[in-house]
Amino acid sequence: MDVASFAASIANPALHIFFIVGVLGSILLMYSQFVEAENRRDLIRMVGAAALAVYAISIGNILFIITTTGIFFAALIEFVEIYLGIHTHFPAEMKTMIQTYKKGEKK
Repeated sequence: MDVASFAASIANPALHIFFIVGVLGSILLMYSQFVEAENRRDLIRMVGAAALAVYAISIGNILFIITTTGIFFAALIEFVEIYLGIHTHFPAEMKTMIQTYKKGEKK
């Protein structure tokens, strides 16, 4: 990036808004990793990915657009599966989750 294009980007307040949206989206994506409830995790991930997709569209990076929309649709599909009750885990994982739950119940 040369000095002239950098100076033009500083003067354009619309780019600042897209940048702020992108930063908030990346923060939401990182935060979604720590949310326990899967349905809330997917909703936060969808909002974060949508915000990053808006930023990616504003800068015109095709790879970034594809990546963020992929994350958005993956989270959307998982959220719909949870909402409809068809979301399942692997049997070994479920067994571990049940054992952990039962141990917590005995205390």
